[in-house]
Amino acid sequence: MNNHEIDYKIHGDDMQFVEVELDPSETVVAEAGALMMMEDGISMETIFGDGSSQGSGLMGKLFNAGKRMLTGESLFMTTFTNEGSGKKHVSFASPYPGKIISMDLSEHGGKIICQKDAFLAAAKGVSVGIELQRKLGTGFFGGEGFIMQKLEGDGMAFVHAGGTIHEKTLEPGEVLRVDTGCLVAMTKDVDYSIEMVKGVKTALFGGEGLFFATLRGPGKVWIQSLPFSRLASRVFAAIPQSKDEGSLAKGLFNIFDGD
Repeated sequence: MNNHEIDYKIHGDDMQFVEVELDPSETVVAEAGALMMMEDGISMETIFGDGSSQGSGLMGKLFNAGKRMLTGESLFMTTFTNEGSGKKHVSFASPYPGKIISMDLSEHGGKIICQKDAFLAAAKGVSVGIELQRKLGTGFFGGEGFIMQKLEGDGMAFVHAGGTIHEKTLEPGEVLRVDTGCLVAMTKDVDYSIEMVKGVKTALFGGEGLFFATLRGPGKVWIQSLPFSRLASRVFAAIPQSKDEGSLAKGLFNIFDGD
């Protein structure tokens, strides 16, 4: 095994957090700002990239960290290492209402492709990189853009998505069409493309957008019921736009925008 073997437990329903159990000298890597709590004896360290063995050396680490910027993530990640003599626990929280999905990469061919902001944490050794869509149509109209994340390795990884998560296994040749924003993750063998909605009236007045994702098996896909962009648009639409409440609307916009 190249990755650290970590145990975990997911707590909660709609606002979940994952509790990771670390044996002595074991390490978990997480997005900056994902920490919820940790026990005494665990050390934190900010690192470039994901801490995997890929791209060793300063230039390799800078290159891998730079690639992460293309997915909308920070240059830095944080490692949490158990430096004590017994088992220790560290927990990471969801950024918004939804579900945390645990994925054993060794059971999925060593690679998972996911939306660019889905990654939460993983065992040290898991590589977090970018997956460029080969088809231009997928890149321009794929909802999440031309770039998606890829998680590679043989350890545990945790991703987060909005609403309820539906896991579906596609048989060879089986086709599933989903809203582009609802696709969370898929295994590496799934063929992913973008199709335009047929019919002018459907495209203009259907309220579902002009494009949807077509997924062709074999492989496994994870679908979310509430993309964050859909949640945010409904919140903004419900905010009164009177003069007295303009400052409130602006404040909420800044919160969702991360400012």
